[in-house]
Amino acid sequence: MNIIGKSKLWFLISGVLIAASIAAMVFNGMVRGRMLNFGIDFTGGSLINLRFNQQVDLAQVRAILKDNNLGEAMVQRSGEKDVLIKSEPLEMEVRKKVVEDLGKKFDGVELLEADTVGPVIGAELKTHAILALIIAAIGILLYVSFRFEFIFAAAGVLALLHDAIITTGFMALFYRNLDISFIAGILTILGYSINDTVVIFDRIRENMKKPGAHKKKFAELVNQSILETMARSINTVLTVVVMVLALLFFGGEPLKDLCMVLLVGFLIGTYSSIFIASPLVVLWEKRK
Repeated sequence: MNIIGKSKLWFLISGVLIAASIAAMVFNGMVRGRMLNFGIDFTGGSLINLRFNQQVDLAQVRAILKDNNLGEAMVQRSGEKDVLIKSEPLEMEVRKKVVEDLGKKFDGVELLEADTVGPVIGAELKTHAILALIIAAIGILLYVSFRFEFIFAAAGVLALLHDAIITTGFMALFYRNLDISFIAGILTILGYSINDTVVIFDRIRENMKKPGAHKKKFAELVNQSILETMARSINTVLTVVVMVLALLFFGGEPLKDLCMVLLVGFLIGTYSSIFIASPLVVLWEKRK
C-alpha cells in the first residue's frame, strides 16, 4: 500500500474536513450569533439542570422563565425528561423561585445540577485555557525537535492543529457545549495524537539506520515505517474508542460532550498520525 504516493488525496480529505469545520463555525455565527457554544465556564452565568416527572413543553418552560425576568435564558433538552437552562448569573433566591415555579407548573421537578460562574472568572478561565493549549503546542514542538528534527516537530504540530480544528468543527456542527471539559478533552487528544505520531517517527529513524537504507528513497522508508506501525495504531484507537463509546452511552448527560470530543479526536488523531504528519515530513524533505 503506497500511502505516501497518495499524499495529495489525504491532504484533500483533510482540507475538506477543515473547510467544513470552519463553515460550521461561520454558520453558527450568522444564525445563532456565536460561532461556538461556549459554556458558562467561559462566558459566565448560571446553569440549572432539571428533571421533570414527565416530558415538558419547552415553550411553557420559557414562559415561566420570562415571568421571572429571564426571557433571554437558553433552554434545551438534556434528556428525555431533563431540561438544561443557561442564563445570566442568578442569585440563590431567584434560582430557588424559578425551580419552585417550574415544580408547581409541571407537578414536581428535581434539581440535578446548579452552577454559577461570574463573567470575570469566565474570562480568566478562557484566557488560561488558550494559554494551556499554546504552552502544550510549544512543549510538543520543542520535545519533538530535540528528539528528531525540526521538520518532524513542525509536521507533528500541524497535525495536532488539524486535529483540534476538525474536532472543534464537529462540536460546532451540532452546537454542543464547550466548557473546561472540552479543553481537557482537546489536551488529551493532543497527547494521544502526538504519541501515535512519535511511534511512527521512531520507526522511520530506526529504518533509516538499517543496512541498505541509504539505497532507498526517503519516501519509501517513511511508507514502510507507516505500514509497520499501522496495525498498532489501529488496534490502539479501537480499544480506546470502545471505552469512550461505553462512557458515551452509559456515563450520563454530564459526560456526553466530553465523550463526543474524545471520540472524534481520537479517530482524527489516528488519521493525522498516519496520513498527514509523515507525508508532510516527506513533502518538506523533498524541498530541502
